[in-house]
Amino acid sequence: MASSCHHLLLPSLLLLAVLAPMSLALGFTCNSKGAICQAIAGYSPANATTFSALQKLFAVKHLRSLLGANGLPITTPANSTVAASLAVRIPFNCSCGSNATGASYRRPEYRVRRGDTLSHIASGVFSNLVTFTDIQLANKIRNPNLIAMGKKLWIPLPCSCDDVAGSRVVHYGHVVTAGSSIAAISEQFNVTQETIMTINGIAETKALKAGQVLDIPLKACSSSIRNDSLDASLLVANGTYVFTANNCVRCSCDSANNWTLQCQPSELRPSNWSACPSMQCGGTGLYIGNSSLFGCGRTCTYAGYTSQAILTTTSTDSTCLALSNHAVKNGLLMFCWNSVLVPFLILQILLLFR
Repeated sequence: MASSCHHLLLPSLLLLAVLAPMSLALGFTCNSKGAICQAIAGYSPANATTFSALQKLFAVKHLRSLLGANGLPITTPANSTVAASLAVRIPFNCSCGSNATGASYRRPEYRVRRGDTLSHIASGVFSNLVTFTDIQLANKIRNPNLIAMGKKLWIPLPCSCDDVAGSRVVHYGHVVTAGSSIAAISEQFNVTQETIMTINGIAETKALKAGQVLDIPLKACSSSIRNDSLDASLLVANGTYVFTANNCVRCSCDSANNWTLQCQPSELRPSNWSACPSMQCGGTGLYIGNSSLFGCGRTCTYAGYTSQAILTTTSTDSTCLALSNHAVKNGLLMFCWNSVLVPFLILQILLLFR
């Protein structure tokens, strides 16, 4: 009798597990409720592929966005080969929900093929950027063993829009490889071990597991973009570039440029405008990205855009400011010496001719 009860109990428990409400959270921690931002996922294809195939798989609207996230020339052909296991940066829009987690905003979508399972889709197709449970929860699938061929599934890539230690960052989803360590990951992305462990809730370094997806906050370049600009939330990580202002402006981030966003006309055909608005800094004769050739260096800097205009401002080279301050100090010093030395020399001359 007891044996019969056990046989009945197990299927019942499995049924309850399948029918139970799915309220578990998915994605990275994101306390910026309602925020939408740009995030990046590190995808390592199981087999050699092309940028065109990756663009399609992850529903990246423009190839140039994919190339920019990887710091590649915009002229890179779409059919260029991407080697197996090579980590490629995939840009996407991140949305922070009311449950304090972030996930890709309704994209990418994957159409189920014959023989697919959620486990295969998660690990085989998307290289462990998500788990089969993530896919199940996001698509409210009651029975993971019953997925219809041809059904479209939302793949909820983990992400976040939160600041880290008071700084704005670009959140990067990194899949841990076998044999990796917190120390190695810290060095690779130039992020402290403490930061990685804190935002990922890792108590000790030994707890790291292969296939685990870590939230890595990448430092973003500072900019002069105004808070009232339509791209006020624009963040660009080191070694990447993006297009903004309806594709009229290209902005890049390079730590070698003092972590300051460098923007210039993109020379691309604009979207939503028949032609790109003026990019000149008023009263200077300079355009976005141009610097004056004489005197203390002044640069025409991108400051955002509105529905009708591209905003600009002028900035002064920080090294020039430092030199100016040095010159002022030297000038004051010379003034002080002259104030003492000149009267002394006059007195000596007067005594000589007495």
